[in-house]
Amino acid sequence: MPPAIEIKRVSKKFDLGKESFDSLKERLVHFGRTKSEEFWALREVELDIAQGETIGLLGHNGSGKSTLLKIIAGILQPTYGEVVTRGRMSALLELGAGFHPDLTGRENVEMNGLLLGLSRRDIAKRFDDIVEFAGEQVSSAIDRQVKFYSSGMFVRLGFSVAVSIEPEILLVDEVLAVGDEAFAQKCLAKIKQFQREGRTIVFVTHGVDIVREICDRAAVLDHGLQIADGKPADAIRTFREHLFATGRAGEAQGIYLEEDEVEEEVPEGEAPRPRKPRRKVLRITEVTCSHAHQDERQHVYPGEPVQVEVRYSAEVPFDDPIIGIGLFSPNGVRIWGGNSQTLDVALGTLAPGEGAARFRIDSLPLLDGHYALQVGINDRDGQVIDWIDSMDGFEVGQHDKSVGIVALHVGLEHLPDPASTSPQGVATPEETKSTGPTADPSSPPEATPGPAATAEPEPVGASAAGQGHVAVGDAEAREAVVDGGVAKGEGAAVGSARLDRRAQ
Repeated sequence: MPPAIEIKRVSKKFDLGKESFDSLKERLVHFGRTKSEEFWALREVELDIAQGETIGLLGHNGSGKSTLLKIIAGILQPTYGEVVTRGRMSALLELGAGFHPDLTGRENVEMNGLLLGLSRRDIAKRFDDIVEFAGEQVSSAIDRQVKFYSSGMFVRLGFSVAVSIEPEILLVDEVLAVGDEAFAQKCLAKIKQFQREGRTIVFVTHGVDIVREICDRAAVLDHGLQIADGKPADAIRTFREHLFATGRAGEAQGIYLEEDEVEEEVPEGEAPRPRKPRRKVLRITEVTCSHAHQDERQHVYPGEPVQVEVRYSAEVPFDDPIIGIGLFSPNGVRIWGGNSQTLDVALGTLAPGEGAARFRIDSLPLLDGHYALQVGINDRDGQVIDWIDSMDGFEVGQHDKSVGIVALHVGLEHLPDPASTSPQGVATPEETKSTGPTADPSSPPEATPGPAATAEPEPVGASAAGQGHVAVGDAEAREAVVDGGVAKGEGAAVGSARLDRRAQ
């Protein structure tokens, strides 16, 4: 089956700063002296997008994502290269851009439907569904001029019209956050419906979590150059590490050590090439996930304590860094994210040398599945210093038959109708059936956490005598003895989660 979209070495050049003269006199006076600057928005981009595939385009502002989407839609023509599309296309680029403010909502729906290729009969057949999808506010104002609509009503109607043609190829440019939260969820549900129906979707966004959730594949652009194309997790890692952890993002803050480096000359008119990352003054060297029973089994049971230790190396003193982790479900949805700042633990100034931050989860409230980790270090202004995305985290197993992601303690009490049941048939509190996270039967009873536990979790980085917690920022490696039975020392990683970057 041929691809739905073929992008063949597409480049796009714009002429910037070119003056426009209306009169013949101005043109004669300035003849031969008008100057323009060439700007390459895209350089040699090449992608094949399969039918039924959802691909996300990631990149910083000005990277060329929207330009590429407009070329695919046929709004712009490439300077070089070619784009081949197969199938009926709809572009959600600027919602409501074709609406006329002096026409009513009804008239604009009819006009835009015709522009999108629908016949008047098709528009009439779909009109009620379009208005219903846009919501009650739009429905009550459908015969008013759209210049009296709120901005939210305007884009709701635009989205409803755009998705009403049931395209085979859908181009989406940062429009899923239109309207209120309820309508944004409705838009996302519509996109997922299109996926189930096998439609091809090209999706531009800055929201990496949405890319994880809905995209089969992702590509990364940087100053018009295609620098990555692959699985969403790999592309997101490249997006963050390449675009945030290079000289362009953080050089002014001094988070890179200067090295002797010969600047590569770029021919005039070409886009600047991505700079190679310089040596970081603070970097993650190792990440270890561990639990109490890792010598016996690889997986964790719901309700057991686990810990994540992030080891770092500082080459110079560093003030107030922020170290954080994120936990993601098997389908890429963020379950939890936090850092030393959100946990109210000030790390102070890190001395040159090595240290560690140990995150303790006293009771892992998850059901079975493989959960990925994200680890990062920022400066106090939020600038990314080092980042590891989508690494192996925890493998969780379970004994009961509960489904979902979160392990809940749930009790069930049967209360039959007293008129039809004798008193002997009523369940007593002692007979109430309770389900919930079940720890390993081999664990001692006192080591199994449960809902009755009253001890408060200790903040990350806290140090207490006799408990062996490593204070964040400490330059020496210490052996940890964590209460609750969590592993001593560094131990084996859960699910091959140990990441050693010392050789880099």
